[in-house]
Parts: sequence; structure tokens; C-alpha cells
Amino acid sequence: MAGRRTSAKNRIAFQGMAGAYSDFACRHAYPKMTPLPCRTFDDAFAAVRRGRARLAMIPIENSVAGRVADIHHLLPDSGLYIVGEHFQRVNHHLLAVKGAKLSDIKHVHSHIHALNQCRKLIKKLKLDAVVEVDTAGSAAKIAALGDRARAAIASSLAGQIHGLQSLKANIEDAEHNTTRFIVMSRTPAMPPAHAPHVITSFVFRVRNVPAALSKALGGFATNGVNMTKLESYLRGDFVAAQFYADVEGHPERTNLKLAFEELRFFSREVTILGVYPAHPYRWKNKTRVDD
Repeated sequence: MAGRRTSAKNRIAFQGMAGAYSDFACRHAYPKMTPLPCRTFDDAFAAVRRGRARLAMIPIENSVAGRVADIHHLLPDSGLYIVGEHFQRVNHHLLAVKGAKLSDIKHVHSHIHALNQCRKLIKKLKLDAVVEVDTAGSAAKIAALGDRARAAIASSLAGQIHGLQSLKANIEDAEHNTTRFIVMSRTPAMPPAHAPHVITSFVFRVRNVPAALSKALGGFATNGVNMTKLESYLRGDFVAAQFYADVEGHPERTNLKLAFEELRFFSREVTILGVYPAHPYRWKNKTRVDD
């Protein structure tokens, strides 16, 4: 937890308790910064807007669970800019009080997503799954209960913080279990137009006309722009959907500039959320797929 003497410019806010996977991501990506726990995503955004922290680490999607609920609704009104991204491998641990053995465990506590991501072990050990608000909170609860029959599924960091032992590591079903985070700031930090491996994230709302989405996105195809993510969600009404998208490239480069011109022609609004360097994980996995 951030100490009183820690400078705000050296803090990075996240949603959750100490030991959460967002906390783990903060420490991994920015080891010299102090993580600042926040109760909600709005609180994390506010911490940056009000100068209590310089950055915010926000989970946006998981390779197993899909997108993080509510994030796409919150981003356009956050008042912040995306300045980076981070991909964090999720390694779940079965945590218990010291002295407990695997054979002692009868109940396992965690967030619903973590429980779902460890179904094989839960079934194998015939454990009773108990849903909690979050993973770090479940670790704190197990430590407070002191019951050798109960365990938590959480990060190794949560175990260290709450004095728990790991009875079994890397218990997730999927080896590719990875969460993508975006890093947000009060001010944009746009790379130069000639920089390689740049991602541009934006939201847009198409006009309520036939084939509007196809027409709006046509410019990306004709100008050779690779769209790596496109998701729709309703906002305010059921007339026209809002879309969130990530594309490879810089908006000052000719091809992306032309694609945005066509997008704006067929859209009611277009808002660029950030232009930032792509994380190495993205290119490593792209090369593996292409090969």
C-alpha cells in the first residue's frame, strides 16, 4: 500500500486489494513505482485525475474469461489517456494457512472467474467452491479464518502478503491464461509517427443506416490497416451500438489517417483513447501464429 511519504508521481493506481493480480501487474511492469489500491475502477481513474497517482493499471480483457465488465463503458468518460499496455500471465496458486496439507482442504474460496479457470483441480480434489468478491480478498479471508480445511485461489503475491503457504502452484486449466492491461495517464504520451509497433485505441458510434459498420470499417481494409480488436456494446439506447477498437499503426501515418477519415464520415462520433507502444508479448505471439 502506498505510504504517506510516497510521491504521487511515483504511484500507480489499480482496482482491488493488495495482492490482487492488478497489483501483481503493477509491480511487474513498474517495479520502481508504488501500487495504490483503489476500491473501484472509477476510484482508480479519479486517483490519477486528482493527482494522487501518476498512472493507473486497468485490466481490459483475459484470454480465458473475455473482456472485463464495464471497462468499455468507463473508458470514454475517464478523462484519461491510454499510454501503454501490459500482458500479464496469470498463475493461480492454491493458498492455505501454514501447517495445512492438501488432504486437509475441503472448501476453496475465490472470485468466480478464478474458480472457473481452475475447474480441473477443484473437481479432482472434490472441493466445495465458494464465490468471493475477489482473489486477494479470498486470501485475506482464509488467513483471518485460520481454518486448515479452507483454501483460496489467488496470486503468489497475495499469499506472501497474508502469510499463507502455496499448496499447489500454476493450477489454472489453460496454459495461455493471460490478462491484458492498459496503462492510463492524465496526459497523452503519443510516440512519434515513424515509431514501429504502435497501437491506436478508439471508440466510435456508427450512424443508424444500413451497412453502416461495413462502410465505416471499409477504409481500414482498403488502406491496409490491421484491426486487432473490435467489440460492440450498448450505451444509452438500443438504436446504434458503440464500438471499441484497437488497430496497428499511428494516426499521423497516411494509411491510418485515410482510414479514420472514412470512419468519421460514416460515424456519429469517433474518440481516440490513446496511441502507445505495443507490448512485446503482442509481437511475440503474432510471429508464432504467422510461423
